[in-house]
Amino acid sequence: MQIPASIDEVQEKLAGAGYVCGRALATVVFLSLRLGRPLFLEGEAGVGKTEIAKALALMLGRRLIRLQCYEGLDASSAVYEWNFPAQMIAIRTAEAQGGADRELLQQELFGPDFLVERPLLQAMRPDANGAPVLLIDELDRTDEPFEAFLLEALSDFQVTIPELGTITAPEPPIVILTSNRTREVHDALKRRCLYHWVDYPDFEREVEILHAREPGLAERLSHEIVAFVQGLRTEDIFKKPGVAETIDWAKCLLALDVVDLSPEVISDTLGAILKYQDDIAKIQGSEAARLLNEARSGLDRG
Repeated sequence: MQIPASIDEVQEKLAGAGYVCGRALATVVFLSLRLGRPLFLEGEAGVGKTEIAKALALMLGRRLIRLQCYEGLDASSAVYEWNFPAQMIAIRTAEAQGGADRELLQQELFGPDFLVERPLLQAMRPDANGAPVLLIDELDRTDEPFEAFLLEALSDFQVTIPELGTITAPEPPIVILTSNRTREVHDALKRRCLYHWVDYPDFEREVEILHAREPGLAERLSHEIVAFVQGLRTEDIFKKPGVAETIDWAKCLLALDVVDLSPEVISDTLGAILKYQDDIAKIQGSEAARLLNEARSGLDRG
């Protein structure tokens, strides 16, 4: 599929791919596609940053390549590595046969047949469906040396393999970088990108997201779920639930055939929306009842 011609089309196509977003986010996605600039998304965990890349790949009919970042990630792990077990087998086979040309064997050992391509190199390869969507997820988990390498790779959209030379993307991939802001990402990398802070949605949009992801959910129950979760986010808890947790909780309630929230049901299913025992202990019982009453009062007033 071609790049959408307008912001409205981006918003419409993303919705068709199951991602409901506001105009500000649709605008920065449109500009990223139109200008060929990487898109850097920051926000709390679970607000839908990763899902944007998935929906974008689905919307455009492109391949999604994901580089999941972690502490200690280095360039070789992100770009390529050699298949050492296969190389050892090839060496032993050549020795057993005898008379192997050492120079020819070395060329074969460090050729394409023994190359294991990692996400960054995969994203540089030509694709019949068009440039892939490269998701560099949770960049804040890595360290500064990897950021510096990534800055260079995204500047020229090329990587160098000493044994093979420089590989340049025939068409730059569509790059989405995400961060949960556990640490600040260097300004030099941010300057290469368009930036957007992905915040928690307002009530109407979160209900719309829930309906898009779980169309079988009754309207009253979906409103109660969203109102309760949004009330929960105002509490003094260690980890506030994101939209992902709202959707997970709705799935759990559907699986239990729940038609109406109650303090007992909430206490039994808090593990779907809260991931720390201290938070669960704090909200169970009377606190759950209080938040539910406040959520229902807000809905009645609305």
